[in-house]
Amino acid sequence: MHIDRAQTIALQAVAWLMETDDLRDVFLGATGTSEGDLRTRLSEDAFLVSVLEFLCNDDAWVVGFCDAHQLDYTAPMEAKQSLPGGAEVNWT
Repeated sequence: MHIDRAQTIALQAVAWLMETDDLRDVFLGATGTSEGDLRTRLSEDAFLVSVLEFLCNDDAWVVGFCDAHQLDYTAPMEAKQSLPGGAEVNWT
């Protein structure tokens, strides 16, 4: 996946999480970001990776997000892996 597409998916995930009342506070708490800091962090690839990692913690969240944006269920993980620092670590 091209980095521009990965960034777009991550930004869509941020918007979806912020619009989902029961996840917004959980997301902000997990990332340590306030709503005020959110706008400045959106340009940071490391932050976008953390957004996608958070989203991928629960299959129901992935399904809800992907269904809302007509994406394949693998799109969030593929986007995460396409961003700098988002590749899966292989310890072997």
